Amino acid sequence: MKKAALILILLLGFSLATHAENIEVYPTNWWVGMKTNSIQLIIRSIGESFSSDKVSINYPGVTILKTYQFPNKRYLAVDIVIAAEASAGTVTIELDKNGKKQKIKWQLNKRRSGNGTQYAQGVTSSDFIELIMVDRFSNGDVTNDRVKGMRDQSLNRNQMYDRHGGDLQGVMNNLDYIQGLGITTLWFTPIMENDMVKRTEHGYAITNHYKIDPRYGTDELYKKLGNQLHQRGMKLIFDAVYNHIGLYHFLEQDPPANDWVHRWPEYTQTSCREQPLFDPYASKSDKKRMSDGWFDAIMPDINQGNPYMANFVIQNCIWYIEEFGIDGIRLDTYTYSDLNFANRCNKAIMEEYPKMTLFGETMVHGVANQAYFEDNNMNTAFKSNLQSSVDFQSLYYGIIPALTQPFGWTEGVNKLYYTLSSDFLSKNPMKKVLLLDNHDEPRFYSIVRENAEKQKIGYQWLLTCRGIPQLYYGSEVLMKGLKAPDGLVRGDFPGGWEEDTKNAFTGKGMSADEKSTQDLVRKLGNFRKNASALKTGKMMHYVPVDGVYVYFRYDENQTIMCIMNTSNSEKEIDFQKYEERTIGFTAAENVLTAEGMTTLKKTIIPAMKMWVLELKK
Repeated sequence: MKKAALILILLLGFSLATHAENIEVYPTNWWVGMKTNSIQLIIRSIGESFSSDKVSINYPGVTILKTYQFPNKRYLAVDIVIAAEASAGTVTIELDKNGKKQKIKWQLNKRRSGNGTQYAQGVTSSDFIELIMVDRFSNGDVTNDRVKGMRDQSLNRNQMYDRHGGDLQGVMNNLDYIQGLGITTLWFTPIMENDMVKRTEHGYAITNHYKIDPRYGTDELYKKLGNQLHQRGMKLIFDAVYNHIGLYHFLEQDPPANDWVHRWPEYTQTSCREQPLFDPYASKSDKKRMSDGWFDAIMPDINQGNPYMANFVIQNCIWYIEEFGIDGIRLDTYTYSDLNFANRCNKAIMEEYPKMTLFGETMVHGVANQAYFEDNNMNTAFKSNLQSSVDFQSLYYGIIPALTQPFGWTEGVNKLYYTLSSDFLSKNPMKKVLLLDNHDEPRFYSIVRENAEKQKIGYQWLLTCRGIPQLYYGSEVLMKGLKAPDGLVRGDFPGGWEEDTKNAFTGKGMSADEKSTQDLVRKLGNFRKNASALKTGKMMHYVPVDGVYVYFRYDENQTIMCIMNTSNSEKEIDFQKYEERTIGFTAAENVLTAEGMTTLKKTIIPAMKMWVLELKK
């Protein structure tokens, strides 16, 4: 009898455990002691519907405010409040499913402890970011190259749109190299689950916001990587996608209601035209298509006007920061989002994490256009609270024309001068993220027609101009590729795979130009770590003359003079022309070559050359 009873108990326990596995709760957990203590749980049943919206929680300090059952009866929303005195532990949620009481477990955790490290620190002009596409950086674990059950089973490095096998372990294996470049901060394209049929290498078609893609590793491995970065004094950036989800996300395949994404009578892609959002003459239909059109046929556009979907996105951003120890957030396709929602989301994040840095992908054309989407000095009806943007204007209309166009009144390096002169539109120019290239843009080395000297000038500008410099993995070793198509700019980092004959981590098989460019980035990147003028100093520049652009970064302790000669001929530099900043200094040292100038009078700079000089007294 006892044996039979024991078997029955075991079977019942197995039945309950199996049944509970068919219920998912989002967020998957939360924390005590958070400012964000009013949480909306989305409870999803896989299979059977919930019998009603009756839900109960009997846990000290956790109170249900309201419940709601969606048109799709497999979903419930449960609004709860977590009191300040609540303790960490396992919360039991009881609900009705198929006419039966069902109990599920939901975890309240203690908040992250420092353990000698910090998180949510923010990313500042003192940092140097590296952007890495994890699938293309280094394969540290071949056992997760393919994962059984996932839709994309491709694995072919010769095909640009197949998976190549890079993972988080590969990044961890090479942190010494990364930090050795002077990098202080890592930003990955999204590493959340992308269970799509194809084109999963970039990560922007998310199918589960609460799961790390197993082809990159596990949640625990990502936490370990973040901890290692913090122990090294480095930081971690989260690439958040407000605007869209992947077609195979459960919220699209089995939506709680039909309005969680924007629906059109037929497929309608966004116009990609930001102008109607601020154009005083714009039509409502143009505004709607820009904001509500789908980014791609496989990327449904999130309806941020749906309060449940809005809460889902906001809570996920906060959850991600706390769960993984994030220091900064890059906001993907920012201009396509509902901007009032974006303000609300940004505000919620900044209230929970006052030091957090948020910067948006504002891939627009025009300095004023870009400033509209960030905290600015313009008198407009809509006022953005986004701290800053990826500075595509300094790329498109700055450093690219400076090194690819002949000098003219509005051409060549004058474009860089004009663009930076428009910083008066933004409240926080020092928070802009500078770049030469990224996963969506042509490799800079190809843009300058594989001219290594121009690439070096690009990096000297990147690491000395105002703002936060961002390196795209592999460009420091002259990786190339034009955006035709975009897969060509997402090559594998040489040496990231055992079979690679060239290894940029060790220098094996590299050309002289590749090594010298890598050395330049390493030297200037590390110099910048201790250069107060470059990290937090002011900037002053002079109107370019004959293709020569001179600017200074300076503070009370240090003055750096940057001379960029974009001309095809050598030029005379008369230091007296810049006496507003050179007065009181009698010598200079080239930061990269250590060559000294014992007097600051006149000198000659060679054609297509840049100098970074630390002035001495």
